[in-house]
Amino acid sequence: MELLHHKLDNGIRLVHYRTNGMVAHCGLIINTGSRDERDKEHGMAHFIEHMLFKGTRKRKPYHIFSSLDNEGGELNAYTTKEETAIHASVLKEDYEKAVDIISDITYNSTFPEKEILKEKDIIIEEINSYLDNPAELIFDDFEDLVFKGQSLGRNILGTPEHIKSFTRKSLDDFINGNYSTYETIFCSVGNISNEKVIRLFNKYFTEVPLKNKKNHRINPNLYTPSSLIKNKETNQTHCIIGNIAYGIKDKRRTGMFLLNNILGGQGLNSRLNLSLREKKGLAYMVESGYNAYRDKGIFTIYFGTDNHNLDKSISVVNSELGKLRKTTLGSVQLHTSKKQIKGYLARGYENHESLMLSLGKSLLVFNKIDTLEEICDKIDRITPSEVLEIANEVFDPSRLSTFIYK
Repeated sequence: MELLHHKLDNGIRLVHYRTNGMVAHCGLIINTGSRDERDKEHGMAHFIEHMLFKGTRKRKPYHIFSSLDNEGGELNAYTTKEETAIHASVLKEDYEKAVDIISDITYNSTFPEKEILKEKDIIIEEINSYLDNPAELIFDDFEDLVFKGQSLGRNILGTPEHIKSFTRKSLDDFINGNYSTYETIFCSVGNISNEKVIRLFNKYFTEVPLKNKKNHRINPNLYTPSSLIKNKETNQTHCIIGNIAYGIKDKRRTGMFLLNNILGGQGLNSRLNLSLREKKGLAYMVESGYNAYRDKGIFTIYFGTDNHNLDKSISVVNSELGKLRKTTLGSVQLHTSKKQIKGYLARGYENHESLMLSLGKSLLVFNKIDTLEEICDKIDRITPSEVLEIANEVFDPSRLSTFIYK
């Protein structure tokens, strides 16, 4: 993979991968998310993401919404606990228009007062909609249980009380304290020449003022396993079992990624899907997940079941965890699991929008980008003893927390 790299004097970096095809993708990824918020700022990173679409010095909201939509393209954004991304997918002839609008809404947004008031109501409705979805809400409640009292544990949307308190000044203060140009990546994938990409990158980002200040990100405190049951009066009982896990720079992350996929990943042949759903018929939805943050990670098992089957379902889950703690994977199963993971990764590389965002995040976090071959080599070097060691650490019964909606 031949990648183009470039860096401006203000610190913003570029990574571009030239491909064939009619569609091009580009975006900005900024190292700021909800975990950078102070208590009174809960929900602000996500609120700012919304407000970027509400007017700039030269564009009204309608012009922002329609400029790429009218060309069959898409302008989008998202906020995670650690990043904010603004990105677009367009026909390659509209690539400059996409770069222009991404730069404009990121660095020239005016945050009109009337739009702030309107967006408060919209986001409060988004929060209300989320509260009505227990299968999603329980994940936020579980992270709040694991990272109790810490910004990493708080949900991304915020609360209605916090949203109502935001002002234009508080938005500006948060941006000035957190959005560093030295922690910003412009990532691009498409059939655009290197010369054109550099020209447009210089044209639309050179004048962005240098900002190398970022508020200190607080590391999570010590983890204490705990269990909690909430009465939600749902038709189904929802359950999450999990533990803290490895941060994104930990060498054991690849082994944890493989182990999670064996247990409850996206494949229908995952152990939890086979045991809890296919063999026992106890759940429709069952999955495990592993999210790696900068300094910590979190591992979760989620399933929904009838209340009468809750204890039986938890017993099945614990049985599968016990097998992975006590029994070393055989060479055939480990080989198959590695091939499955490599297949998922290869498919992801064929999704150019996903690849664009992945390149940007990798450069932002690691200051380098591994090729698919290098990643596959790391997977191939995972040993059975390494998987067993990870399973005994992360799946230790004394370290697991449980959260239940009944």
